Amino acid sequence: MFRPRRRASSLAVLAAGALAACNPSVGNEAAEPPAEPVDIALFSTLPIAQPEGAGMTDLLSADAPSHWAVGVLAERGDWRAVDWLGEREDGWDALAETDLLILAQPRPLAPEENVALDDFVRGGGTVLLFADPALTQESSYPLGDRRRPPAGVLLSPILSRWGLELVRDEADRASGVDWNGVSLPLSRAGRFQLAEDAGDFAGDCTVEADSRLADCAIGKGRVLALADAALLEPDQGETAEIRAALLDKLIESALRP
Repeated sequence: MFRPRRRASSLAVLAAGALAACNPSVGNEAAEPPAEPVDIALFSTLPIAQPEGAGMTDLLSADAPSHWAVGVLAERGDWRAVDWLGEREDGWDALAETDLLILAQPRPLAPEENVALDDFVRGGGTVLLFADPALTQESSYPLGDRRRPPAGVLLSPILSRWGLELVRDEADRASGVDWNGVSLPLSRAGRFQLAEDAGDFAGDCTVEADSRLADCAIGKGRVLALADAALLEPDQGETAEIRAALLDKLIESALRP
């Protein structure tokens, strides 16, 4: 069962602004038409597709608790969780027919996965990345358990290729950052820097929101990266609705031409 988080009160303060900014139909008779459905692949170590401790029976039960982000993904189109980037030995390609790849605190990538990810973006794919250098989300799995999300994301090879560097400040205790009219929750977040030694393969990147976000045009594709994963913590009730609205706004921004 998901436990309410300690930062719920601070999120509640943001409720009105976040929900209004993320839902243009509120108080607006001329609301924008619904977004076109997209094909989404989720690659994550966080308990989004499968709650911690859930067995097959739990997953098949109609009453099984689900992460609030599942509803956001389902409303955007068809989505699936994947455990490998690129083509597997059986010939199945996790990125084939994918419009949006969400990388949420992913495990370290194998060399061939880095290549597949880079090819996906340069070929026109979109990536929404949550890269947390100091994850604060609780886990029931002990240290050393492969099911436990990594305490710090390890993506230096692909970030360097794209011209980015993720840095962490031990003294940073910011709890939120303003971005596009809303406030994104943070917890021991990192910052993005443009790599000084970026080579010819680096993307056209800008950093914004106090360097918490990086927006990169890479080949024909795009990467929108947030140096934190606190937004994706399991939650319930009103704070879950706030988190859902913020995630949807990030997805909308990533998919915007």
